[in-house]
Amino acid sequence: MSFSIRKSTLFISQLKSKMGLLGLPKQNSWSSSTYFHREAQVDQNFRYPDASFNGKATFLSSRRFESTKAQESLNILTDPDKNQVLDFPGGKLKLTPEMRFISETPCERAHCYRVLDDDGKPIMGSTFVQVHEDVAVKMYSNMVTLQTMDSIFYEAQRQGRISFYVTTVGEEAINIASAAALTIDDLIFPQYREPGVLLWRGFTLQEFANQLFGNKDDYGKGRQMPAHYGSNKLNYITVASTVATQLSHAVGAAYSLRMDKKYACAVTYFGDGGSSEGDFHAALNFAAVAEAPVIFICRNNGWAISTPTSDQFRSDGVVVKGRAYGVRSIRVDGNDALAMYSAVHTAREMAITKQRPILIEALTYRTGHHSTSDDSTKYRSADEIKWWRVAQEPVAKFRKWIEGNGWWNDEAEIQIRDSARQQILHAIQVAEKVEKPPTADIFTDVYDVLPFNLREQEQLLKETIKKHPQDYQQNVPV
Repeated sequence: MSFSIRKSTLFISQLKSKMGLLGLPKQNSWSSSTYFHREAQVDQNFRYPDASFNGKATFLSSRRFESTKAQESLNILTDPDKNQVLDFPGGKLKLTPEMRFISETPCERAHCYRVLDDDGKPIMGSTFVQVHEDVAVKMYSNMVTLQTMDSIFYEAQRQGRISFYVTTVGEEAINIASAAALTIDDLIFPQYREPGVLLWRGFTLQEFANQLFGNKDDYGKGRQMPAHYGSNKLNYITVASTVATQLSHAVGAAYSLRMDKKYACAVTYFGDGGSSEGDFHAALNFAAVAEAPVIFICRNNGWAISTPTSDQFRSDGVVVKGRAYGVRSIRVDGNDALAMYSAVHTAREMAITKQRPILIEALTYRTGHHSTSDDSTKYRSADEIKWWRVAQEPVAKFRKWIEGNGWWNDEAEIQIRDSARQQILHAIQVAEKVEKPPTADIFTDVYDVLPFNLREQEQLLKETIKKHPQDYQQNVPV
């Protein structure tokens, strides 16, 4: 028996020499030690960042630590001082006699992943996912179309032709580049500043105009605010005005995709202001615990309407909040279309193949007003807006890159801008002439059989319109 105990002790000593404090293999016993240390970075050893995640063990995966109670006798036998480690649910904790608080601020801010410099040239040593010529040209064409669409629809609102509009000026790269990195099977849960994702998926300019004018061809039957688009066919969930409620919806949908074993993920967008909502925190924790394949994309444009980020939170932006909930995260230059494409492309592969949520904080700047109901010069300087429009304009930066590759020229630029303008103006003219949905549509699509109180309201509305026709549009069927 004493011989057996000595052999067991020798075996345990050899085993411990191969293991770290939390029972993890030492780095020199694995062929790739960079994977664990670069959770929020694109692997520098690969031209294709997602290659670094293929077929590798995930050391601190979202899987739960195994209970260590079964190892109690082993710990007593091998630990020279068992008081140095606390066997707590979730994993062992190293104990310390020193009272030391975790600092509220890091020594260094989280880095921001970038590929293109201010002149649209790849930064030396940058790693990114290769984009083929046809995809790159389509990305740029869509960015120009989105930019033109914003300009014309904004003016249409100022002319009183539509009641409300939200622009994406300065955020075109986040819209188009992220959409290009996804597939049509991925479910989109947008806020109200992602029409470019819908544009990429094939939503026509006429469909945009129909929604803005709320005519009978609008899929929402005129019941939504303008710029609150949606498309079942394109897996784009209808926009809601409420802030951040879409985040938990996306997690639930992602969990459903996982249960059905679909090779797809859910993607949800929100602004920096959305991270102040309880839905944000609940959604991240929900996603981490449920191991849901969902990508959270935060458009940190510096302003939640008129509230600066300095009044939103004291943390280092939004990216650091991911680690607190066990969500792998990365900060990206949102004005760099190539960096945005690469980050989302890689995040999608991780989300689906590793069954984990990913948080992307895209740093950008909203150079337009928050909406047509806002005047941003009341809370920020015109010089600040001008600098971002000139120095960090995402459309111009991406154009320099495709021109440098020989994929674009001045003639193509004139053609796409003229074509987009003509198509949008035509779409407006058509949408204006289409009659509005009948008033009865206000009360449909909720109940199978309309209850008495709603029938009463519908009758009252019809009588009011007939009595005061001057207060209602003439092209609304009663």
